[in-house]
Amino acid sequence: MADLEARGLPTVYVATVEFQDGGERQERALGADLASVFVEHPIQDRTDDEMREIADRAADQILAALTG
Repeated sequence: MADLEARGLPTVYVATVEFQDGGERQERALGADLASVFVEHPIQDRTDDEMREIADRAADQILAALTG
């Protein structure tokens, strides 16, 4: 992602809140400042409809992160 950002392509990563600390540590380790959006956890056993709801709730944050 950092490579895409360096090329001028806005990026954002989406993960569940369970991985927020790990994601932030990884960014620091890489010297990166990446846009991120964290959604509720867990998602692995969600139905398609539940996943769509989660995505709908995160859509505005993702768009803001890409255009901000």
